[in-house]
Amino acid sequence: MIKFPALLLSLVLSGSCAAENWPCFRGPSRQGVTASTALPVKWSATENVRWKVAIPGAAWSSPIVWGDRIFLTAADDGGQSCRILCVDAASGRILWNREIFRQPALRKESRNSYATPTPLTDGKHVYAVFGGGGFAAVDFKGTVVWTNQENEFYSRHGMGSSPLLEDGLIVMPWDWSTNPDKEGADKERVGWQLPWDRSFVLALHANSGKQAWKTGRGTSRIAHITPQVWTDGTGRKQVISPAGDVVQGFDLKTGERLWTASNPGEGVSPSAVIVDDIVIQPNGFAGAESVRAFRMTGAKGDTGESTMVWEQDKNAPKMSSMIYAAPHLFAVAEGGLAWCADAKTGEVVWRERLTGSTFSSSPILSGGKIYITGDEGITYVFKAGAKFELIAQNPLEEKVQASPAVWGDRLIIRTEKTLYCIGQ
Repeated sequence: MIKFPALLLSLVLSGSCAAENWPCFRGPSRQGVTASTALPVKWSATENVRWKVAIPGAAWSSPIVWGDRIFLTAADDGGQSCRILCVDAASGRILWNREIFRQPALRKESRNSYATPTPLTDGKHVYAVFGGGGFAAVDFKGTVVWTNQENEFYSRHGMGSSPLLEDGLIVMPWDWSTNPDKEGADKERVGWQLPWDRSFVLALHANSGKQAWKTGRGTSRIAHITPQVWTDGTGRKQVISPAGDVVQGFDLKTGERLWTASNPGEGVSPSAVIVDDIVIQPNGFAGAESVRAFRMTGAKGDTGESTMVWEQDKNAPKMSSMIYAAPHLFAVAEGGLAWCADAKTGEVVWRERLTGSTFSSSPILSGGKIYITGDEGITYVFKAGAKFELIAQNPLEEKVQASPAVWGDRLIIRTEKTLYCIGQ
């Protein structure tokens, strides 16, 4: 019998599952890139399933992972009961399921939920935002640390953005629209189809939930975009927060709005891709949808279209975020048309149809392969290269709109009713 030293044995048994935390929407890079190169390539509802567990409540927030804990949010009781759940990553056992507070169940689109924003963690606390605009922090035992329900949210679509955590600040875009129940049915289109000046970006202190800063966007329309962080040439961190009609940069510390670029469209959902000092962003439902790239270095004030580097006006993604694998940009349009372009020029390299399904979740890049799940629950795996090569199609036979998380060499996929751990 071979004997292993205790530490080595522990590493062998744990595999690579201790390697990388997945603390927020789209992982540690916020761009969907994982360091893991050993994710499974093929699975089904019965093959390569390490475990699966039914998740109570309804939500399209994505799972996050820290150590051996998975955290999710859900809304129960018709969307009024706001909950955070903790799942043991090794076994799939639900460790706790806490109601944090209650909220009004206001209007939303049928494809949205009352708990769509993906939570965050810093390894000590879990931070969550719910559809009515309430924030909360809990510890890893589910004890509520603080709540903040000072800002009520209403949008024709519901809330779809996820928050950002950086340098002790929780940053959340507030790209909403007029509530016709309060301001009259004749104003229903204001902020949605008609631009207005009441949207803003909000930052809370993570340790207390108190407001750090709140900055108006100027004129914009609704969107569901998760912010990013970019460090400029002076070492200053900028919050890159696009919305309907605009792509904007804010000073992380002070909230000062530094620059605004024009990107006409509303209802924008995909998160921006940042490549060096270029931000690449689709523009949603504009009538003439496109993907635009803007140079951020030197941007100041209202730049209009002067900082635009390129524009690609065919098959812009409406829901799924794009992904960068140097030197290419990859995207999947809502109807399943995948394409690859040169990230520096926007020139399309190839276009291929994956399926007739719609796509809402965002992709993952792992070991030169791209993983993306359609709404029908089929995850497509294809090569991240200059030539299209479909590697696998993996059905779970359940509806999926949440984006997957990574735990070591395993995928964590949330369906409409179930959480799956996929691994060899």
